[in-house]
Amino acid sequence: MTERKPQTEPSATIPENLRAVKEEIAAAAKAAAREPGAITLVAVSKLQDEEKIRQALEAGHRVFGENRVQEAKAKWPQFRDSTPDIVLHLIGPLQTNKARDAVELFDVIESLDRLKLGRALADAMEKSGRRPDCLIQVNTGEEPQKTGVLPAEADSLIAACRDDLGLPVVGLMCIPPQDEEPSLHFALLDEIARRNGLADLSMGMSGDYAIAVRFGATHVRVGTGVFGPRLDPGTA
Repeated sequence: MTERKPQTEPSATIPENLRAVKEEIAAAAKAAAREPGAITLVAVSKLQDEEKIRQALEAGHRVFGENRVQEAKAKWPQFRDSTPDIVLHLIGPLQTNKARDAVELFDVIESLDRLKLGRALADAMEKSGRRPDCLIQVNTGEEPQKTGVLPAEADSLIAACRDDLGLPVVGLMCIPPQDEEPSLHFALLDEIARRNGLADLSMGMSGDYAIAVRFGATHVRVGTGVFGPRLDPGTA
């Protein structure tokens, strides 16, 4: 299988990129007989400078995704002061010792993948009073280098986090293997969500979000298609 390419080539400006990506999402939704408003674009701002984020905010976008707690903690408080309706998603792996910071900073945590982390999040929520929505990350390709609960263990983790720990688990997230047909993984995630009564599906990135929409995605995560190339991690 050939490598998936971004569906939208970055244009001259971030507002144009946002408009183009949202138009493609809407077209994919209509083709799947879905309402375009049912799909949220999470603009992935990891390793992007603050000026680019400011441009996206000025264009009216409000939903963003970050991979690392520390990076988000350094960037986002200033924007929240002036734009309180920002919705910030954590889409990267989360260490248990960062659970308190994640609960205080993020509105949605998409990378809940193990019971130990669930316990840490439940404790942090009880102490802080904040209850960000949680998505269980499923390693649909069973790739050893990736985080995420294995599909065969997803039901039990969902039950433990939602029913035993009382976490606000609202959906699932996945990142399909780069060299496999993504539709198979999106269909699997949708099946797990349906049998557990979960409404949110965060799936689809720059190269495959139209496919994800066809399989029921409620959130798609697009980074370079919106912001262009990322900063070198060494300079971030």
